[in-house]
This record gives sequence, structure tokens and C-alpha cells, in this order.
Amino acid sequence: MIIWVNEQIDPSGLIYSCIATCDEQQAKDCHESFEKNLTEIQKSEGWVARLRTVNSWEEVPVSALKLS
Repeated sequence: MIIWVNEQIDPSGLIYSCIATCDEQQAKDCHESFEKNLTEIQKSEGWVARLRTVNSWEEVPVSALKLS
């Protein structure tokens, strides 16, 4: 099973926001939204939006909103 994990990460490396889903299109839409919500100032400070995949729910950060 592939699980798509979207994360907004602050400059210190802490996960600010996280959403996980098995739906690839939903994950890509969420990633686009995460990217758009970062201001130019945040980006220059080191904030990033990351989309990655994992193989089990155990690999998803605890703080994630999990969508079916």
C-alpha cells in the first residue's frame, strides 16, 4: 500500500502541518495547496512543503490528519 504524506516543515525541521492519504490525486491537490499557502517570506526563511510516500501507517507522523 502506498500512503502519500504532505508536510509543511518550518526552518528548524519541525512539522507544522501534516496530512496523509492513500488517494494520489487528493495528495497532489493538498501539496499544491500547501505550496500556495507558504508566503515568499516563509520560503526565504526556509519553510518547505514536502510530498513523500511511505508503505505503512506506522511511518506516518503521529500528528498527521489521516484521510481514507
